[in-house]
Amino acid sequence: MSRLENQFTVQFWGVRGSIPSPGPHTVRYGGNTPCVEMQVGGKRLIFDGGTGLHVLGQSLLRQMPLEGHLFFTHSHWDHMQGFPFFAPGFIKGNHFKIYGAIAPDGSTIEQRLNDQMLHPNFPVPLQIMQANLNFCDITAGQPIHINDITVETAPLNHPGEAVGYRVNWRDGAAAYITDTEHFPDRLDENVLWLARNADILIYDCTYTDEEYHSPTSPRIGWGHSTWQEAVKIAKAAHVKTLAIFHHDPAHNDEFLDHVGNQAGEEFAGAVMAREGMVLHVPVSATISESCPVGNLSA
Repeated sequence: MSRLENQFTVQFWGVRGSIPSPGPHTVRYGGNTPCVEMQVGGKRLIFDGGTGLHVLGQSLLRQMPLEGHLFFTHSHWDHMQGFPFFAPGFIKGNHFKIYGAIAPDGSTIEQRLNDQMLHPNFPVPLQIMQANLNFCDITAGQPIHINDITVETAPLNHPGEAVGYRVNWRDGAAAYITDTEHFPDRLDENVLWLARNADILIYDCTYTDEEYHSPTSPRIGWGHSTWQEAVKIAKAAHVKTLAIFHHDPAHNDEFLDHVGNQAGEEFAGAVMAREGMVLHVPVSATISESCPVGNLSA
């Protein structure tokens, strides 16, 4: 058995929300929109197809042929705008299974990915992609099984609906929970369930509490949460590592440094998600392998 088949890693390819934000003031954390890759027991699971998916795709071109599973939380542009630029999707011999819930208007994830590549929005249609694309409609609340990996799902509180995911393998777990807005008077039971005892919780921390409750420009009802609420969830769910994610496009590196310092004071396991960051989920060892220790690398 290869070393990769005994590992559970999480790599961030896009950590920004709403709109890509490249420039000199976002270099350290990155400006690409959401894309997180998990390599779990030799399987590649990809969460969301923001512009970070393009960067991931370029890195995968030397690994042909490819198989992977791509999970969409929802189809707002910042979570799917990288899909038409995912180079491995255009290469025959690659295989991708693509998961997404049916939208409130009845459209499937295949229809929505197809529609964003139609004229006048894009020069070539989805059908030009030569990889084998297998689209799967899912229902939030029902698990997905990929060999010995179980992906649990739950609905999130977001305009137009969204799905949160939790990946379970051996005795390790990582939760991917974005885009979601907290409730004013209680912790979201769906979020708590997905996050329960997770080794890694990736959570939507677009705003600070001050921005969310701003007297001049409140963000209430916009579908996103705060790092302060993330800390509450992490503590209540007994999470080991909290990855603060989906950074607001107006938050530059210095601002995010400040958020990271504050969050770290409130929760020792808090880290700021940044492009290129890799987190390791510790999992039980097989007969000839030692158990990897959870750590953080750039």
